[in-house]
Amino acid sequence: MASLTGVNKSLIIFAALVIVLAGIKSASAIIIPFILAAFIAIICSPLIKFFARYRIPKGIAVIFVVLIIVGLGVSLGGLVGQSVNDFSQQLPQFKVKLKEEFVWLVDIASQYNILINKDQILSMFDPGKLVDVATNMLTGLGGVMANMFLIILTVVFMLFEGPSLNHKIHSALNDPDKKMKQINRFLDSINSYLAIKTLVSLGTGILAASLLWFLDVDYFVLWGVLAFMFNYIPNIGSIIAAVPAVLLALITQGPLVAGLVGAGYLVINTVMGNIVEPKFLGKGLGLSTLVVFLSLIFWGWLLGSVGMLLSVPLTMIVKIGLEASDEGRWVATLLGTGEELTEN
Repeated sequence: MASLTGVNKSLIIFAALVIVLAGIKSASAIIIPFILAAFIAIICSPLIKFFARYRIPKGIAVIFVVLIIVGLGVSLGGLVGQSVNDFSQQLPQFKVKLKEEFVWLVDIASQYNILINKDQILSMFDPGKLVDVATNMLTGLGGVMANMFLIILTVVFMLFEGPSLNHKIHSALNDPDKKMKQINRFLDSINSYLAIKTLVSLGTGILAASLLWFLDVDYFVLWGVLAFMFNYIPNIGSIIAAVPAVLLALITQGPLVAGLVGAGYLVINTVMGNIVEPKFLGKGLGLSTLVVFLSLIFWGWLLGSVGMLLSVPLTMIVKIGLEASDEGRWVATLLGTGEELTEN
């Protein structure tokens, strides 16, 4: 009888989860701007705390931070938008040149007795599709950013409400004396993870754009922004971000520059991902490669392009929340890399 009750409870939880996910997907047009606003507010909260140390009124601090966000958004939006439009217009020509380069590589391989059927390979593998993935995600994100006024307005209210959020959560969970340390650990972990990850991603984007500018690769600002956003997706994000820049360098400047671009991306992502980021984030916030890939598919299905770009931060929030709960810690362990188990 007890086992039957447990099965019924599991079925009810699963049914409730399906209903919640269906509701989120149907209301994605409203939820996506709210999620973006929440991430921007969390990332900007350290600036508000920094101004508070110097006794700057909160209203002035929030206005200053919002002006920075709007200034950066308008400047980058103009540059990236123009680059996306120009690149989209020339994309058919780039695809033709890319196929020609691919055929050239096949001909080179045939000289070394590596026989490949060109028509069959081209029918199964279109190199231009690799570029379409990145540009389509940028276009989808641009469509969401059309609600910029709503996002900024939500960020303002979130920044004003931020300091009282901790107390509200404790009160909502019937813990007014703040005895539940897991809540504070959960909130602090989310804040530190997103702030550090954003700084590392910003550094990665700047270094990638500088490399492409030095090598005179077209649309270096566009590829720098792409490297910044895709750095939120570890392991596979840096590869996806590098592909368009490498392919563009290949068809416009030749294999040598393309090889330098690929090597430069490899060095940047190795240093930032394996040295700088672990130094500040530590090992306790890792996700397994399989979970990263599955979260990319799941959040992309649920929230579109924004969900794919924010898939790992969203999964990290779920993992951190599970780690703060005794009942959900086993699920967090399954999501992790398993390094903490081998160390013990």
